[in-house]
Amino acid sequence: MKPAFPPVLGYALRRLLQAVPVVLLIMVGTFLLLKLAPGDTVDALVGDMGGADAAYIERMRAEYGLDQPVYVQLLTYMGKLITFDLGWSFVYEQPVSAILFERLGVTLLLMATSLTLAFSIGILLGAIAARRVYSLTDNVISTLGLIFYATPSFFLSLLMIYLFSVKLGWLPVGGIKTVAGFYTGWDHYVDVALHLVMPTAALSLIYLSFYLRLMRASVLEVADLDYVRTAKAKGAGETRLMVHHIMRNALLPVVTLLGLQFSTVLGGSVVVETIFTLPGLGQLASQSVVQRDMNTLMGIIFLCSIIVVVVNFLTDLLYARLDSRIELA
Repeated sequence: MKPAFPPVLGYALRRLLQAVPVVLLIMVGTFLLLKLAPGDTVDALVGDMGGADAAYIERMRAEYGLDQPVYVQLLTYMGKLITFDLGWSFVYEQPVSAILFERLGVTLLLMATSLTLAFSIGILLGAIAARRVYSLTDNVISTLGLIFYATPSFFLSLLMIYLFSVKLGWLPVGGIKTVAGFYTGWDHYVDVALHLVMPTAALSLIYLSFYLRLMRASVLEVADLDYVRTAKAKGAGETRLMVHHIMRNALLPVVTLLGLQFSTVLGGSVVVETIFTLPGLGQLASQSVVQRDMNTLMGIIFLCSIIVVVVNFLTDLLYARLDSRIELA
């Protein structure tokens, strides 16, 4: 008898087949929207040069293939994309894939630390607020959550720069490391960590408020269910009741939100990376829009689409792990 096909592998293959047309539609729609925007790479390059004659501009457009009809450009680009050829950046004079992977680590590090802090601290504060509902502790935590939610990340970033860098001098203003420091070993890691303190705080606090409020509401809902009251009637202690009976089910909607918000964190990193001059995908996307570097911008969108698909798949696996009633069908 042949071994059964692993359900996780079968689920992964189905999700992969479902993700392919989604990513392709995203890329086609983004390509057409960018073509509707005024200006192109040649216009940006000519502007940087201080101007050029019409004949030179036409030769550049022909060299870059921008003189072709839009549908021809689209088919050419999609044909290369299928082979994972992201094209050439005419601004940076490098393959787009090389530029993206050079910057990817900074963005993933920023996002991972921000989401980890927001998720872990948010569910902790939400659980504490729910267990002390309508008390002073609950009011203070809920008020802080509203303040974090209402404060834009760019304002919080500028406020932290003014306070911790300009006034107190505790943290570096921007960048990912001290260029003139030439640190190695643990000194290098400490230097990078200090540079990431303010960007991580600015990006994570607003999402922390989401997890805080959702976890509070989820714990209060689960605490009123029959099986929790039964466990309490059997003499289960407060800690056991919270950890073994309430938290597991209360985490389900919070985990769902974690997967859904991953794409919004990618968008939020554009503002934070630009303010703190972090050499990540967010700052690169902002520069690519200004410089009309279409191939680089399309490559960023393609890479981010893949990352979001992978994260949502991992979220589904975690969801099934938390609730044994859920099957990966």
